[in-house]
Amino acid sequence: MKIEFNILSAFFALVIFTSCEKEYTPAKPEGGPKYVVEGYIEAGDNPFPPYIILTKTFDFYGTLNPDQFTGSFVHDADVRVKDGNLEVVFQEICFSDLTPEIRKEVAAQFGFDSDSLAIDYCVYLDVLGQLHPQQDKSYDLTIVTEGHTITATTYIPDQVPLDSLHFEAPPGKPNDTLAQLRCRISDPAGVRNFYRYFGSTNGGPLKTAFSSVTEDLFFDGKSFEFQLFNPVTTDRGVEPNEFGLYIVGDTATIKWCTMDEAHFDFWNTLEFSNSNQGPFSSYTRLQSNIHGGLGIWGGYNVSYYTRKVAY
Repeated sequence: MKIEFNILSAFFALVIFTSCEKEYTPAKPEGGPKYVVEGYIEAGDNPFPPYIILTKTFDFYGTLNPDQFTGSFVHDADVRVKDGNLEVVFQEICFSDLTPEIRKEVAAQFGFDSDSLAIDYCVYLDVLGQLHPQQDKSYDLTIVTEGHTITATTYIPDQVPLDSLHFEAPPGKPNDTLAQLRCRISDPAGVRNFYRYFGSTNGGPLKTAFSSVTEDLFFDGKSFEFQLFNPVTTDRGVEPNEFGLYIVGDTATIKWCTMDEAHFDFWNTLEFSNSNQGPFSSYTRLQSNIHGGLGIWGGYNVSYYTRKVAY
């Protein structure tokens, strides 16, 4: 059961990498494709099992189709994670390796139809659940593939939970069908803290808002209340005055995370890049903690909160 849980819980994440900070003009890359890593390790409340996705970049000027995307996954790599004492070898699992029953469960969890999936996703997993991630610990990732070595280190910081969550009527014209989510947090003084959140409604997949990360640069040591936008509204057509709000009667879940600075920098630059689009925008580069490749190896300390939308 534990092996099946690890596969079901950690199977999918989509690799999206664009580029922040220094302006540049993209040229035809030399030296062939680069390796791209997307991997996570969590501690805290109901953590996801750790996993790593390993792919190669596409030609900037090329076209993208399902076969090419499936072919980008790097197979048979030696993937290891070490916590300072224990070193665990991760095993590769592909969607096509799963039984039809498990495929359907995975598909349902991530909100798609398994019969229509054109891409054979592959991930590297701690299938036996040997790692037991903890806060205040570092985790070293080493990947060896095709004679190439990729390394990264991430740190899982202490958990900083939300003090409270509640719904209230949104400002403006009275509306008894929509609500805004208000949260309170007490940020520890004298320590740099970095936060990210995910959200879902009615048991759907967890999603992120257009701006999902923040740091305590302007509120170090303070206790205050703030609004958390509903990230699900970014995927559906809503009126401007409904954006970020919740529907009364729904059930909302928030996944609240703390992370280290390097992990924050990656998502902060990615989200800046995504928002800095348009015909007059400049090319930007992502910050990454991966040595020997691109991407992110990130740790989270997570807390979950589920509330009925009502006020």
